[in-house]
Amino acid sequence: MSTEKTSWLKTVIEPLRPVMRELLAASLFINLMALAVPIFVMQVYDRVIGHNGTATLKGLVIGVGVLMAFDWIIRTSRGRIMQTAALRIDVEIGTKLFDKIMHLPLRTLESRPASFWQTLFRDVDSIRNTVSGSTAVLLTDLPFVLIFLGVIFIIGRPLALVFVVLFVAFLVLAWRSGGAMKESTGKEKNVQQARDGLVAEIIAGRATVKAVALDRAIRPIWEEKQAGAIEQSIQRGAVNDEYVNLGQMLTMLGSVALTTVGAVFIMDHDLTMGALVACNMLSSRLYGPINQLVGAWKSFSSFRQSVDRLGEVFAESEERRHSAIERERPSGLITLEDISFAYDQKSQAAASIDRLEIHPGGITAVLGRNGSGKTTLLKIILGLYHPAKGRVLLDGADIAQFTRAELAGWMGYVPQECVLFNASIRDNIVYGAPGASDEDILEAAKVAGVHQYIIDLPDGYGTSIGEAGSRLSAGQRQRIAIARALLGNPPVLLLDEPSASLDRQAEEDLRTTLAELGKTRTVIIVTHSPVLLPICRDVVVLDKGCVAAAGPAAETLQRLFGARPPQQPPAQPPHPQSAPQPAPHVVSQPAAPLGGGVRIGVGGVS
Repeated sequence: MSTEKTSWLKTVIEPLRPVMRELLAASLFINLMALAVPIFVMQVYDRVIGHNGTATLKGLVIGVGVLMAFDWIIRTSRGRIMQTAALRIDVEIGTKLFDKIMHLPLRTLESRPASFWQTLFRDVDSIRNTVSGSTAVLLTDLPFVLIFLGVIFIIGRPLALVFVVLFVAFLVLAWRSGGAMKESTGKEKNVQQARDGLVAEIIAGRATVKAVALDRAIRPIWEEKQAGAIEQSIQRGAVNDEYVNLGQMLTMLGSVALTTVGAVFIMDHDLTMGALVACNMLSSRLYGPINQLVGAWKSFSSFRQSVDRLGEVFAESEERRHSAIERERPSGLITLEDISFAYDQKSQAAASIDRLEIHPGGITAVLGRNGSGKTTLLKIILGLYHPAKGRVLLDGADIAQFTRAELAGWMGYVPQECVLFNASIRDNIVYGAPGASDEDILEAAKVAGVHQYIIDLPDGYGTSIGEAGSRLSAGQRQRIAIARALLGNPPVLLLDEPSASLDRQAEEDLRTTLAELGKTRTVIIVTHSPVLLPICRDVVVLDKGCVAAAGPAAETLQRLFGARPPQQPPAQPPHPQSAPQPAPHVVSQPAAPLGGGVRIGVGGVS
């Protein structure tokens, strides 16, 4: 493990040093008291049986009984120490990871699949189990193996050479198994992540999978990934079994060699029967931890991989967490200067804007064909995407100096795909502004036009909406998302295709709502709806990430379509093939950018 990837773990382990010292002290006493039974057996064989020493036997039994009671107490205490360490590690690393993920830029979160971020929280469990579980106990017991080796030298010196040879053999076996297990465990982890990623995608899109019967196409892919995971698991298990079996064979070989050599020395009167029996008992304490180490390399490999993965995430740059000074509520003036943004180095720029200014108040529509950069523009304004160059200004201040919480409080956002959580309607609305009063929640729901629907439900605002809002229609989810964005009364409101899931009547209600919101807020909407366009003050047309045309809605749309847009929507919804579609016209015959930069506001374009 590299130093950069493990430095974060030191900050977590450092406060646990007192706990670790208590653990080592408890392990020392436990291992010292483990000598009691072999010494007891040796004394019984050498002094009690041969001399008929009943009184000596009683004393030895009482002494061993007292030591066993102390051993139970210390082992119990060590278990509680381990539980304390596990709790601290869980809280410390889990909280640190959650905070880190919440403060990572959106592009960083989108650069990896959802299964990767889920794996990180399983990595926390892996680290906890290694640092505070049976593996940690094994590591604390390993240094005390030398105590048993020293005692064997004292009571059975003729057998010392046998123990040294076997001890070295066990160390070589543990070292070789470590390298083999690291490689096989890494391969197994990689194929399991690929399989889990596919399963996560299938579950996330389960409605589409069922509706289109995609199981026939997905099944071969899943079978291939599952077969790869099984194959790697079998290979890893075979490697592990090979070294574990070698360790068990060495243990049996050690017992045979120890007994054989001991018998020879007993016949030569260089060793007592009790010493041989005691050395045989101590051999299990000597070889046991090393033999367990051979089987524990899988845990160590998983621990190293988990530490490296978390280290990579903790090393990622994050968004600003604190502002130097608390700013007043902005009026909603938005300015983009020399913006350039691309999703990666190989792709072309998804947004390239010299200058774009949106004045406070009123509704601005963003038009353009699919892939022209409309949603990307909204996310740049929100500060979710950070441009490679240029800056976004809110009331003349660069938004890079503000925290995510401040920007979210000033700019409400309703994405095209509204994501709700498996909680009540009230909770989903209040997530936008924790601590908001019931009056604020009701006002936001009324403005969003969802209040009447909610109060008709048996549980009202306490109604559970199911996973991702599955118990609600798409339009209802969108209305709740609008209410969530309005909570806290943000001066800027951005909506991505807000009428996409609404029927005609709901769309007209939304038009009325947006018209009222536009009187006191800066409202930016991505839409092609003929119902919403008439209420827009200004229009921005995008083509391949660039501003193709911009200005007052009446003038800009007249120039694009050759006629003024209707002031009121038609009584009946137009046929899909005959409905006006601004985006294709903009792309096929884009208007030239005006003067190298665009200013949008009541005063027009400059």
